[in-house]
Amino acid sequence: MTGFSKDTVKFLKDLKVNNNRDWFQANKKIYEAVVKQPAAKVSAALNEQVEKLTGTPHKAKIFRVNRDVRFSKDKTPYNTHVHMAFSPDTDGSVKPMWFFGLDTQKLVLGAGVFEFPKEHLEAWRERISGGEGEELAKILAKREKSGARIGDPALKRVPKPWPPDHPRENLLRHKGLAVWLDAPGKDFAFGDKVAENCAKEFKRLLPLVNWLGG
Repeated sequence: MTGFSKDTVKFLKDLKVNNNRDWFQANKKIYEAVVKQPAAKVSAALNEQVEKLTGTPHKAKIFRVNRDVRFSKDKTPYNTHVHMAFSPDTDGSVKPMWFFGLDTQKLVLGAGVFEFPKEHLEAWRERISGGEGEELAKILAKREKSGARIGDPALKRVPKPWPPDHPRENLLRHKGLAVWLDAPGKDFAFGDKVAENCAKEFKRLLPLVNWLGG
């Protein structure tokens, strides 16, 4: 089987209750069988689907189960979710990514640029303020109408020199832009069709990715 299973979610739930090194080490073989190995298969299969969808080579990243607790008040050592990202394996200046996140409650899919590099942030704002921004606003409105979610802007105020009442003031206050889809139940990630299922949802976000990478 390529995808995850109910055993995956059960392990993540158990880990949430027993988030300590002793428990994890005692159950590491279960983790490898129901989380780590399926994640490797899903990431490879989904990376292929993303490459078909975009016509661009991508590389997959599976985020580590170990948490970086150095600067966090929460010192629990392990993540109780499975996160993956798929980024273009190209030399483009702005690289929209695709995102997969399975936790104990749901599966979330997303796409976008999570934070523009400083050298590209001004260019993003110039595009937003002009005619291209109108096109993006229409793309986002259509996705929101079908249930997609857009994160809150990073800034409280519109950055200068744009006026506070700019028609796309909300977008100008973003330092990155990602759109999120809640998959219809975590069972969506189970079984051999997980990559195909996710690719169909990703297709809904392709106009956004094409705009951001343009």
